[in-house]
Amino acid sequence: GTQVTVEIHPKDATPQLLKKLSFGKGARRLPSLRGQDNRGFQRTEAPRPPGGKDLHPYPWDKSSLKSMPVDLQQFEKLDAYALKVNVKNSVEELVTALLKQARTDLEKVRAIWMWICHHIEYDVVGYHNKSQLSSKPIDVLQTGKSICEGYAGLFEQMCSIAGIQCMKLSGYSKGYRYKMGQTFTGDSDHAWNAVYLDGRWHLLDSTWGSGAVDDSFTKFTFRYNEFYFLTHPALFINNHFPDNSNWQLLKPTLTLKDFENNMLHNSNFYTLGLLTAQPQTAIIRTVNGKASVLVDCGSATLFKFELKGTDEHGIMTLKKHGMKLDIYPQNTGSHKLQIFAKPSKASEDVYNCVLEYVVECESVDKAMHFPKGLHQPVGPSWFTERQGFLRPSHPDPIIHTNDGQCSLTFTLSKDISVFALLHCDNSSLTEDKRRQHIMQIHRGNQIELKIHLPHAGNFVLKIYAKKKSDPGNYDYIFNYLITCLNTEVKWPAFPQVYSKWAEDYEILEPLSGLLPANRNVQFKLKMHGIAKVLVQADDTHPLTQSRGCWEGTCNTSGCREVFVMVQENANHSFYSHVLKYEVESQ
Repeated sequence: GTQVTVEIHPKDATPQLLKKLSFGKGARRLPSLRGQDNRGFQRTEAPRPPGGKDLHPYPWDKSSLKSMPVDLQQFEKLDAYALKVNVKNSVEELVTALLKQARTDLEKVRAIWMWICHHIEYDVVGYHNKSQLSSKPIDVLQTGKSICEGYAGLFEQMCSIAGIQCMKLSGYSKGYRYKMGQTFTGDSDHAWNAVYLDGRWHLLDSTWGSGAVDDSFTKFTFRYNEFYFLTHPALFINNHFPDNSNWQLLKPTLTLKDFENNMLHNSNFYTLGLLTAQPQTAIIRTVNGKASVLVDCGSATLFKFELKGTDEHGIMTLKKHGMKLDIYPQNTGSHKLQIFAKPSKASEDVYNCVLEYVVECESVDKAMHFPKGLHQPVGPSWFTERQGFLRPSHPDPIIHTNDGQCSLTFTLSKDISVFALLHCDNSSLTEDKRRQHIMQIHRGNQIELKIHLPHAGNFVLKIYAKKKSDPGNYDYIFNYLITCLNTEVKWPAFPQVYSKWAEDYEILEPLSGLLPANRNVQFKLKMHGIAKVLVQADDTHPLTQSRGCWEGTCNTSGCREVFVMVQENANHSFYSHVLKYEVESQ
């Protein structure tokens, strides 16, 4: 006299199945979803399909990486316990052991998640040879390996035994073998789960939470990834597109075309505290040979980039909340652009890839060919402020000069010595000679770098610093790009400075290190704490002190060099060389 009605539905639908079961005689309670509880039947609601209260706004509101509040510190003991559980006989026994330390539904899901992520490895052999592969939960448990289908199936069964509503979902993914801008057709290629907690559906992917395979897809490495546990749906959609769009848990939902076009942000992007990137499409087309990328982040972050494996063809600047990158490919065609990041406080010098683009270049801007010595990032930033360089007169990374002259000023917040160098790819000048085209002037805690370029071209101004009390070497801090297109520019070097030239001395005239022959030349030097100043040419010419400056003239007839000498102590007859000028050949 018993009548049973069975309905068959598509895998990813969530019908109220248990309401369809009917027993002919009398009221009976229905079988439990808690496999281990056989003392009596207990009713457990069937999974309900996602509805209005499950949906999250799209695009991401930058509020949280998770779809519900999760305090990871509260999981520390539970996580440690779950990792040590070693049961392989049956799925029921494993769940019973795991749940000993789990009280709430969230803790049950967490214990199951941690166990699977640390005990099931991705089966690279089975992936290539499906005949050697089983995705049955008991087989996955006992072999300790599977592909995504097995991870998701085991997760679903373990949740079911624990009394947690769980769905196995399938769809397209931007995982291994994904190529930027590709289209998705045919069968789904990945499986993951949805779990029902606190009256809402949430998403997770234990396959991607467990680790990663290498580029050749021959070796799996356990590398736990917290990001894929209860991921915010607006972030999960970045690389998971379910067959049934209701399981996006988003309002509005995205189309497959949206999914294909959208920029892929991998988990590193969000776990490093980055928020958004522009453009949001995977393929960027250059405009007049240039393409730009902007990244926003919540905290101080250091960046690197590679365009076709090198960082030569771009200008990257750090911003207070992110970075800006302008790239100028020097060949037409498609170029792979990768952007890497690391927290500024990280002790290790390890940058993780956070973004990948394809840059389509139709025309090349040959004028934006940068010197090889240019180091990324370029220009001042929060990083240079931390090194003691405040209030830069030139906040931009590129300085354009038509007459070959420029002057940069900074306020120094620390007791530091500064050292600057000019670099140019095609210069015939030695490094020492190029250094003489920069003059440092100190006024209190302000420093001015006066630059006279020896010729037209693209130059790198490299700035180094060290503590005055530190006897060691100077550390590289940052650099600028200085460009001059005027081919008539040909500035002589500044005079050569000797060690006795004090930091706060200043040359007012002559600034040129090359003096005219057979001329009277006016000297005006700002120096203090000096007894006498002499200018030595063919004859010796004393300078006189007036209002903090030493002034006088010198005749350059009959000499090739002119020296400025100082007597620091009036009681001694000893003079020290402080400056050296060259004289034009007659």
